[in-house]
Amino acid sequence: MPSTAVALFTSDLRLHDNPVLRAALAEADEVVPLFVLDDGVRSAGFATANRSAFLADCLTDLDSGLRERGGRLVLRAGDAVEQVCRVAHETGAGQVHLAAGASRYAVRREERLRTALAGGRSTGGHCTLRVHDAVVTAVAPGAQTPAGKDHFAVFTPYFRQWERAETRDPLAAPRGVRVPEDIGSLPLPERPGGISPGLARGGESEARRRFAAWERAGLDEYADRHDDLAGDATSRMSPFFHFGCLSPVEAVRRARRRGGEGAQAYVRQLAWRDFHHQVLHARPDAATADYRTKGDRWRADEKEIAAWKEGRTGYPVVDAGMRQLAHEGWMHNRARLLTASFLAKTLYTDWRVGARHFLDLLVDGDVANNQLNWQWVAGTGTDTRPNRILNPLAQAKRFDPNGEYVRRWVPELAGVEGPAVHRPWRQAELPGDYPAPIVDLDEGAARMRAARGRDR
Repeated sequence: MPSTAVALFTSDLRLHDNPVLRAALAEADEVVPLFVLDDGVRSAGFATANRSAFLADCLTDLDSGLRERGGRLVLRAGDAVEQVCRVAHETGAGQVHLAAGASRYAVRREERLRTALAGGRSTGGHCTLRVHDAVVTAVAPGAQTPAGKDHFAVFTPYFRQWERAETRDPLAAPRGVRVPEDIGSLPLPERPGGISPGLARGGESEARRRFAAWERAGLDEYADRHDDLAGDATSRMSPFFHFGCLSPVEAVRRARRRGGEGAQAYVRQLAWRDFHHQVLHARPDAATADYRTKGDRWRADEKEIAAWKEGRTGYPVVDAGMRQLAHEGWMHNRARLLTASFLAKTLYTDWRVGARHFLDLLVDGDVANNQLNWQWVAGTGTDTRPNRILNPLAQAKRFDPNGEYVRRWVPELAGVEGPAVHRPWRQAELPGDYPAPIVDLDEGAARMRAARGRDR
């Protein structure tokens, strides 16, 4: 009887450089490439329309790649631990392989799975769990720590150690995958309705095509152009990293091999991603609680919150970012920072309100990066300048000087030429039905100072 192992896919939906799949193939004669549509993810509110659509693309592409190699993807639905144990029992698998995660849910899933498999009652025999690090991130959370502490709270010293960390040689995609013939599977999901109209296609094939094209045409200029709102010169790879369609180890290796200032700047951004994962791994409560509480007395003006969500604050660069989010399920990173700052610092609204809205729409909605970036902006996270405020007019002047980004996403202002588009209230009359500013910027800054205190 052939030996069998299970490769449980989670946030690593790829064949290239996938230690989980390669280890399972090395372990056994037959492998079950398994993905579970997890009830826990759904009940926590993370199975949003945009991410479900992107996931459907990813699973379809993964199944296609496996079939080209003689295998197929096995899809189940329900509680992840129960479904893995059921598959292990059905196939007599001796080992389950899984990528390590950083969130509280991922760690708890791993603990439950290890206990259930070791018990043997649900699997019909003894089955062990093997967890693989540095699959979701380039460097594993917890692999580097400062003396006497469990994680780095400041990015710069973390980055110095991160740069010196050794990474594995990226693994080639397997040539063949043999799957047990009698293992049942659900049909692959289809894209749901109600998604952002400009949502990108998902999947490893698309990820590799996009990254190769951007590597050739955009990487060298990344240092100079990544904050250019109108230029749209970022890699746009965050959704593919979130679903694991592209290996962060491979991306780091390829950028370093190319070299230059652009590559260095891009690698630094990938390090920020790892930084947030190691913070969340050590402080899982940071997903919902202040990392460093400031005793904030947040306001909750529902009309202001609604205007922010709809892209009708009266500050065009903020509104452009929010409308891009609604249309694409993605937003330029500089726009994420300034829209978040406007909600948390100018309107002085609880960062969790904004983080939830981003998670509802972002196809790359990631607990580690979304929540901790929001905390960084709100001044409750790892920013060493917690009272920093990103003035939307100053940001617009610097990163969208001619207003091209604004005119792209706020059509009411398309007829306002040049930088004047950032202050439409100075026109003889507001164009179309575009609103007047919902708050004065000086008033917004005063809200924060009054609530938090000047000396905090």
